[in-house]
Amino acid sequence: MLRCCLLLLLLPGLLHAGPFKHVKHDHWSDRYDNYFRKYTKHYFGPHIDWHWFKAQGIAESGLQPKALSSAGAKGIMQILPATYQEIKEDNPHFTHIEEPRWNIAAGIYYDRMLYRKWKKGLPTEERLAFALGSYNAGYGNVLRAYRKAIKAHGEVKNWSQVETYAPGETRHYVRRIKALMVTK
Repeated sequence: MLRCCLLLLLLPGLLHAGPFKHVKHDHWSDRYDNYFRKYTKHYFGPHIDWHWFKAQGIAESGLQPKALSSAGAKGIMQILPATYQEIKEDNPHFTHIEEPRWNIAAGIYYDRMLYRKWKKGLPTEERLAFALGSYNAGYGNVLRAYRKAIKAHGEVKNWSQVETYAPGETRHYVRRIKALMVTK
């Protein structure tokens, strides 16, 4: 509870009371919910809350389908065209990276690939934090941070032990997604 209140004090512009029950943010609406629900269930099953990936879409692009980063990442989930082509090899039915449906599907598919790499006895929500961090910084960078945390702490069971060693942008990225998931 205290952590939740601290987040609200630290991030006043990020959160606000909106129409969405699970999270609060200017971009939360029902837009694209069907895609986030469908592809979360398809790639993760019913045990993962699809709102995590919608929060990720907000953090990546503000849910803007025409978003383009300076690195060339495209769409709601900010996927690099080369990564999208790799994803399409396993999912040839995906069409254009600019289409919200396929951009969201590809982003969640990629999250699942990263999630599977973080099995080391981590609880589900912590594994998800590692996957989201890897989505932002790259798996290799987060793995290096994880190894530094092991040297410092011995055993690592949560993201908070690793985030100190992760790139600053990645720490902010994972925190922002978690803040978007604050419940009423």
